[in-house]
Amino acid sequence: MYLDNAATSQKPIAVLNAIQHYYEHDNANVHRGVHTLSSRATDGYEGARDKIAAFINAASRQEIIYTRNASEAINLVAYSWGLANLERGDEIILTVMEHHSNLIPWQLIAQRTGAVLKFVELTKSEEFDFDHFKSLLSDKTKLVAVVHVSNTLSCINPVKEICAEAHRYGVRVLIDASQSVPHLAINVQDIDCDWLVATGHKMCGPTGIGFLYGKRDLLRSMPPFLGGGEMIADVFLDHSTYADLPHKFEAGTPAIAEAIALGAAVDYLRAIGMDKIHAYEEELTAYLFQQLNQVSGIRTYGPKPNADGSGRAALAAFTAGEVHPHDLSTILDQAGIAIRAGHHCTQPLHRHLGAQSTARASLYFYNTREEIDTFIASLKEAVEFLATSLVDGVHSIGKILKKHQQECWCERGVNQTFSNVSRTSIQSVYSFVYVTLQSPYSNSLREMALQQREWRSCSAPGKASDRSIGHSIRQRIKSDEFTAVVNLKRII
Repeated sequence: MYLDNAATSQKPIAVLNAIQHYYEHDNANVHRGVHTLSSRATDGYEGARDKIAAFINAASRQEIIYTRNASEAINLVAYSWGLANLERGDEIILTVMEHHSNLIPWQLIAQRTGAVLKFVELTKSEEFDFDHFKSLLSDKTKLVAVVHVSNTLSCINPVKEICAEAHRYGVRVLIDASQSVPHLAINVQDIDCDWLVATGHKMCGPTGIGFLYGKRDLLRSMPPFLGGGEMIADVFLDHSTYADLPHKFEAGTPAIAEAIALGAAVDYLRAIGMDKIHAYEEELTAYLFQQLNQVSGIRTYGPKPNADGSGRAALAAFTAGEVHPHDLSTILDQAGIAIRAGHHCTQPLHRHLGAQSTARASLYFYNTREEIDTFIASLKEAVEFLATSLVDGVHSIGKILKKHQQECWCERGVNQTFSNVSRTSIQSVYSFVYVTLQSPYSNSLREMALQQREWRSCSAPGKASDRSIGHSIRQRIKSDEFTAVVNLKRII
C-alpha cells in the first residue's frame, strides 16, 4: 500500500507506454534532423510543451521551459535572474516552511550578491502568516519565493494574494508548485506569479523532467543559464547569439522520452479532471484526519482540515509521542504500508516545530478509504507496541548484553552500550532489539552508533569487524532470548 505520494507518484500505464513507444518507434534527437524519426520525436517533445502550457493556463508555449526537476528550475531563476538583478542589501522573502530546494539556491545567491534573506513565520495554526509577510515587504524587497503547498504542514498558501501584495512593491514572485500542480487546478495567469516551478514525477510523470513557467517578457530579459547546443542562434569564435524562448534555456540534448511521457501524464490527469481529483482528495483528507484522531498520542502538524476536508492538502505529517518515526515506518513497512519518515527536506521547519523528524502519510487520487482503514489499524498496533512493550524490556535487555559482554565486545564497549541504551528513548531501545533480530540498518540504531563511535572499535580480539552493531550482536545472542524479553512475535 503506497502512502508516500508527496515523495513521488506511481506511474500509469499510459505514461510507461509513451516512454516505450518513443524508444521503439521514434528514437531520434529533436530539432536537429529533417528525417522522419527526428520530425516525429520533435513533434512529441514540443507537443508535450503545448500540453503543459494548457494545463497551467500559460499565455504562451514559450513560457514553458523544460528542466530536470523543480530544483533545477529554481536554480535557473536564481542564477540567471538572481545574479543579474540582486545587489548587496536587497532582500529575498522566503518562509520557514520551504523545501530545501527553495532555500539553498537563495542562500547561495545571497552569499554571492550580499542579498539578505527574510523568513515569514507561522501562525498559531501552523499556516503562512500573511500579516507577518506584509510587515516584511519593503522597498528593499526584490523577490518573494514561496511554496504553494507545504510538503510537511500541508497548508495551501494564498499565492494569488501573496503575488498581489508583492507586486504592489514591484517585487517578483516565484511559486514552488511541486506539491500543488499534481493535486489542484493551476491557473498561472489568475495567480499572476512571475515564475512557477513543478516536477513531473509527482504528477504521474517520469523522473528527470520538470518545468519552469515564467512570464514571456521576463524570461526574454534573463541571460542563459547553461551554454551549449540547442540554445544558440549563431556561434562565432569570440561570441554567440542565443535562440528565442523557450530554447534559450534548454542547452544540450534534452530528456526527450521523459518530456513526451510528461505530456502523457498531463493527458491522463486532464482526462480525469483536476477539479474531480481535488474534490476526491478532500474527501480522503477528511476521512484520514477523522481516523487519525482515533489514535492515541498522535500529533499532526499544520492546520486542521475543515469538516469536508478542505483547508489543507491530502497528507499528514505526524509524531506519536516518544516513538521514533523511522521505527514506526519500519513496522508499517513490515505490514506492507509505505509511508515517509524523516525531515522531508524541511529541516529548518522541523527545528521550528521542535521535532527532529516526523512520519508522513500522503495520498493521491488512486488511494482509497479502505487503504486508510488498513493504515490506521496498523498504525494503532505499531504505536501501542512501541510505546508500551519495550519499556518493560529495557532492564532485561541490559542483563542479556552484560551476560554476553565477553563474547560481543570488550568490557568498556558493552558498558558504554548498556549505559546509553538505558538512557535512550523507547524508540531506540526498540531499534536495538528489532534490528538485532531482523536487520542491521535501523536508523535509530545507526544514530546511536554515530553518537558513540567507540561502539565500532571495541570488538573482541579475533572477532569480525564490528561495523554493524545489529549484525555483531545477532551473531552472538540467540533471537529466542530476545523474544523472551520482549514479545516480538507479532512482527517477526
